[in-house]
Amino acid sequence: MAEKNVYQIADWNGPSGERWVAYQTRLDAMMAVFGQAAIEAAAPATGERVLDVGCGAGASSLALAARVGAEGHVLGVDISEPLIGRALALAPQDAPALFLVADASSAELPEGAFDILFSRFGVMFFDDPTAAFAHMRCALKPGARVAFVCWRGMAENDWVRLPMGAIKGIVPPTAPPDSEAPGPFSFGDQGRVARILTAAGFTDIAIAPFDASIPFGEGGTRDAAIDDAVEMTLEVGPLSRALVGQPGDIRARASAAVRAAFAGCPGERSVMIDGAAWIVTARNPAS
Repeated sequence: MAEKNVYQIADWNGPSGERWVAYQTRLDAMMAVFGQAAIEAAAPATGERVLDVGCGAGASSLALAARVGAEGHVLGVDISEPLIGRALALAPQDAPALFLVADASSAELPEGAFDILFSRFGVMFFDDPTAAFAHMRCALKPGARVAFVCWRGMAENDWVRLPMGAIKGIVPPTAPPDSEAPGPFSFGDQGRVARILTAAGFTDIAIAPFDASIPFGEGGTRDAAIDDAVEMTLEVGPLSRALVGQPGDIRARASAAVRAAFAGCPGERSVMIDGAAWIVTARNPAS
């Protein structure tokens, strides 16, 4: 492992990785529509080789493997041992997919081996994204395709906007994060994404908005679904970090406020919320 991305490596092999494994089924359901849109943009064909960056518990890698078939191959790479362990547990033995615990920004990848560089919400966490993409480009064949999905702005995504808005006046405010610091929303500015890919050597860059109504939490009844959404919000994402060290009464008030916010959303067995992402495509120059 390289010394860069140290915080992300530690976090995803600790609390974040463990929580994502615990909520893997719900989180994959939440992201499925975005991942499918990115796969359609990548247009994988039978026999192609795909590098899936930040593959998490492997849902995107297995979906890609179904597209490339037995003659193709998918390498799923993630810095999180817990998530790669989950991917290995879920993957059918005959799937044309391998999983590797590694930092894709510095891992020794086979040179010129892949037809597609793909990611479902896995490329926003590099300390130096330009260097990371330049490094990954070396693993691509001439003319290879890039397709990934990344979140747009925090204010456009209800999984953050609703709970963080609900706790205003309850939890002491913290300084807003650097919009370009590694994190889920660091690619929210499409101009920045284009600059990163251009500097890394890619061409034919296209960035398109993609919006979807997504399920957040699940339950046999509406109340159970709302409870599950609140629990997941308290365990995964910005709200969980905002509540670190807060006393029990503050946590209880925050939980009640978040529940009220989710209660205003539609859905019976899931809380349906709005999600906003970019579908990004590019190409490795042919020569």
